[in-house]
Amino acid sequence: MNAGCAALALALGATPATAAPGDPTPAPPEGQKRPAEVVDGAAIGEGSDVVVTGTRANRIAPVTASLETTQPQSVISRSFIEDSLPATADFNQIALIGPSVSNYGSANGAGLSESKAQIRGFQDGEYNITYDGVPFGDTNDPTHHSNTFFPSNTIETLIVDRGPGNASQLGQATFGGNINLFSRATRADPSLEARASYGSYNTLLVRGLAQSGAIDKLGGTEIALSTQAIRSDGARTFSPFRSFNIFGKVAIPLGSRARLTVLGTYNENRFNQPDKDGVTLAQVAQFGRYFSLNNDPTSQIYYGYNHTHKTTDFEVAHLEAELGGKSTFDNRAYTYSYDNETLSGNDVTLYATATPAQIATANMVTLTPGAKAVAGVPGYTKTNKYRVFGDIAQVRLDFGFGALTAGSWIEFSNTYRQQRDVNLLTGAANYIEKAVKDPVSGLLTPQNIKFDQKSNTNHTEEFVELELRPLSGLTITPGYKHVDFNRRIDAAYNQTTRYAQGLSNTYTAELPFATVNYRPTDRIAAYVQYARGFLAPPLSVLYVATPTFSSVAPERSTNYQAGVVYHGRALSLDADIYKIDFTNKFATDPTAPAVEGTVYINQGAVTYKGVEGQATYALPQGFAVFANGSRNYAKTDNPAQPRTQVANAPEFTAAGGVLYKRGNIRFSLIDKYTGPQWFVNGEDSRYKSNGYNSAILAARYDIGRFRIGLEVDNLFDSRAVNNISQNKALVTNGVTTYPFDQYFYQTPRAFTGDITLTF
Repeated sequence: MNAGCAALALALGATPATAAPGDPTPAPPEGQKRPAEVVDGAAIGEGSDVVVTGTRANRIAPVTASLETTQPQSVISRSFIEDSLPATADFNQIALIGPSVSNYGSANGAGLSESKAQIRGFQDGEYNITYDGVPFGDTNDPTHHSNTFFPSNTIETLIVDRGPGNASQLGQATFGGNINLFSRATRADPSLEARASYGSYNTLLVRGLAQSGAIDKLGGTEIALSTQAIRSDGARTFSPFRSFNIFGKVAIPLGSRARLTVLGTYNENRFNQPDKDGVTLAQVAQFGRYFSLNNDPTSQIYYGYNHTHKTTDFEVAHLEAELGGKSTFDNRAYTYSYDNETLSGNDVTLYATATPAQIATANMVTLTPGAKAVAGVPGYTKTNKYRVFGDIAQVRLDFGFGALTAGSWIEFSNTYRQQRDVNLLTGAANYIEKAVKDPVSGLLTPQNIKFDQKSNTNHTEEFVELELRPLSGLTITPGYKHVDFNRRIDAAYNQTTRYAQGLSNTYTAELPFATVNYRPTDRIAAYVQYARGFLAPPLSVLYVATPTFSSVAPERSTNYQAGVVYHGRALSLDADIYKIDFTNKFATDPTAPAVEGTVYINQGAVTYKGVEGQATYALPQGFAVFANGSRNYAKTDNPAQPRTQVANAPEFTAAGGVLYKRGNIRFSLIDKYTGPQWFVNGEDSRYKSNGYNSAILAARYDIGRFRIGLEVDNLFDSRAVNNISQNKALVTNGVTTYPFDQYFYQTPRAFTGDITLTF
């Protein structure tokens, strides 16, 4: 479906018909899309092309699904974001309410450090994230930074699509699903909103939102401006966090049949954290679960030596136009950038396990190439910065009994990455890398440079969809997408090999899909989907001396799923089943010669299958109960690890809660349970989690123009391990142990109070 079409219908003058209380929104006039249902001044799925009927259940449901969906889906509204989550929450915490979604991270507090989400066991980088229909992610692989681009003040609606989508669903990882973010909406009426919150860990947030309303002198132009600042000491030791965001959006009518929307957001984060984060068990025993850094300038874990400064920007110019009749044209031109400047200690795991003599040995630096090591504090500087440019264009031609949509996506990026060893005491070069000679020029690589490289990507996709409507309520949509993806490195000193290299790989894919959606009434819909998926190998496959040794093929998937959605007067319900055959899984080759660097191979396959469901039942007097859950099977199919659950793939998820929304009071108690999982592949019992809860209690009370709120995050104070980063092994007298593994724990119970003023 064409994202933004609902907004276009409104811009062109479409007026939704009214419905009796508790009844579904009636069908719009012939040829017009139904706009998102408005509840309490905010649309359930605003900015997105969804049909969410305004029943009592959907008015209060924290998560629901569209009747027009062709794949399992969770629509999460601004109302849930505002009423039930801490204002600092990142988009992964918003998405967590959906079935089959799990996450880890945020060890420093909600939104105060990065988190990673999983969908059905697919990891970050194996699914897409979009913002107003624009895919974004890192350029070395399509992973994401949860608190870096889009804090919650920039998000109106979030939709988790648990599937690859149709041909016009774009992104590098078109098989694990999609988290679709939609920007804050502009309004026809002017307003101002100011919010301040304060809570645990000395966390202060201030936020403002201004709506110009429709400006008659500018033809009805609407402007939304938002800004937000966060300051916190953080839940972990010596781990302060600072963030600043500014967001702006302008919606400009171009006559009666077109609209241009321009938006931009800038974000800046500063925080103290080791580059390789986490706490060892020995550190836990001595300092507690929330140890991170100290205030000792003679150690590598001194907070002054471990800090990061990140800046990002994201801009989109979106043109929507009616071509005549029921046909439309849609174009998004965009650019975004990311700049990460980090200083970090070399090894933050040895403390609390090593003797003073071992620490003294580790704290040695070489200030002149070939010279004797002297006392110092070894660390490194790191840069990762990129700029991406792209354009997405599509045209939809409606011919009555069907419609043809065709379009293309063009994107290219430029990236610079470097890492250099330094003496953290002075910032001077530390010459500790192995001596390496360029095999072509014979030049020696400076022994303080780990890598210094430029890279770029060129990515194009062309797609076509044929939507057929042979019967009333029945939509059959086959489609096709062609992908060309090129990675290139032009490195002065390539990562791993550490000498000059210019390498390139191109990957292509042909991706068919077909969906069926049948709506026999305005209350119920059923759907089935077949789709092929594709993911190009990461940039690291080019970190090799002999490129032919790392001839890894793209990952591919075949998806089959079916489901049903029901919107009754008091009950909102949807359920689905799925099976995904995933081949060519990336893995490192343990037999590759060390001189080759890290060599990637394709290792077997994974089968994903399961059942999912979500429901909300509206009780009288403003109360509602909701529940959702999933049973997820994500097993490997290869000789090395046959039939084992993949890492960070919970076997099931469950959520439930009670909500109340009436008059001046809003209340919710929501608990999400993440089931058993393993944190490394192979089902090693040392890395197993038996599951944990993430409960949030929130209450709001309106007093005139003021709204007073309270949130209790992690209500039951669960402090379970939610991830383990496996590090190097230690072999002592033939016995192998892993004392350098880094553990991540749920943040303790946290309280936040806030006050919001609107006028």
